[in-house]
Amino acid sequence: MQIIRDFQFIEPKDRGASVAIGNFDGVHVGHQSVIELARTAAPDAPLGILTFEPHPREYFMPEAPPFRLMRGNARAHRLQKLGVQKLYELPFNAALAGLSPEEFAHNVICGGLGLSHVVVGADFCFGKGRSGTAQDMVGFGQDMGFGVTIAPLMERSENVVSSTAIRTALTEGRPRDAAAMLGHWHRIEGEVIGGEQRGRELGFPTANMSIEGLHPPRFGVYAVLVDVLDGPHQGSYHGAASIGVRPMFQGETPNIETFLFDFSGDLYGATLSVGLIDFLRPELKFDRLDGLIAQMEADCDQARSILASL
Repeated sequence: MQIIRDFQFIEPKDRGASVAIGNFDGVHVGHQSVIELARTAAPDAPLGILTFEPHPREYFMPEAPPFRLMRGNARAHRLQKLGVQKLYELPFNAALAGLSPEEFAHNVICGGLGLSHVVVGADFCFGKGRSGTAQDMVGFGQDMGFGVTIAPLMERSENVVSSTAIRTALTEGRPRDAAAMLGHWHRIEGEVIGGEQRGRELGFPTANMSIEGLHPPRFGVYAVLVDVLDGPHQGSYHGAASIGVRPMFQGETPNIETFLFDFSGDLYGATLSVGLIDFLRPELKFDRLDGLIAQMEADCDQARSILASL
């Protein structure tokens, strides 16, 4: 998959794609249906995605609590698995935010990227002040010579599938409900960073990752599937992970610490993708370390049993 971050200087080979437009946070089943429409609308054209980085909500509300389900790199990895060939990941800045709906259609879609077809959701808004609608895009397409398909909102179990509903499921510790809407396990992806090595001292060495900028799932312990995406230990593993602030040790900054079963090696600097399968228990504070160790052993036994049944 090719990632293109400019709409003003485009190679001829990168024009003419059929794209789905949106933020695609989580790349859930609703997003996937929009992408499939872009694939079938122009089967002879390259399949593309037009999205933005940072997320417009981050741009307009930088002080808002973290809300993203995935960072840009994780989104790109998921889109590549869906067969996307061109990822137009445009920088969202003052210049882009200031374009009127007509200017966005003319300068970005038509003149800049030269797209052959675009697919947008029924609730799609674009342009300065989110003043453009999906129906406006249809009109611009007719005037400017590109096709437009409006994708209906997807419902599942009488509820509209949305990133908001997925966040709610994760906040409540329901990763399987989130996965049903996502069409895949919710994954936290990032680089393994140095920690305080308390896990190693307790007999449970963990791979520590930041969750800064991401919507935090319910704090506690999870059964997880782990993909090591690079480095000498690349592969798939089972494990248990703790998400939170580590109350036993007066932690303050939330992170995720993952213990890989039957693994030995150094993961510092490697990129991990940790899929949340089941919530096991909330964070607890123990009076003694031996109580914590006993609970961690029980957590791992429970996680092994759950993961063995997948």
